[in-house]
Amino acid sequence: MSNPMKDPNAVLDYSWDWTAWLDTGETITSHTLIPTGVTVESSAVVGSSVVAWISGGTAKSTASVTCRITTSDGRTDDRTMTLWIRER
Repeated sequence: MSNPMKDPNAVLDYSWDWTAWLDTGETITSHTLIPTGVTVESSAVVGSSVVAWISGGTAKSTASVTCRITTSDGRTDDRTMTLWIRER
């Protein structure tokens, strides 16, 4: 997963694509987003991805959001995205 740049004033969508990890026919049944240094405004499961609208952050710092999912097969896993907060 890449580490995208984010302006502290931007409210943008970021996604976690679970396609390669999910087994055939398996779906995401629930998700939790755990932000550090930014705010998650909203989120949704879209197919095999979780999409979140993220705002905030402090310039010249990093922030992170961990996406934790549970699947129809009862598996749970998480991925953390680091955001580079920079004035753009």
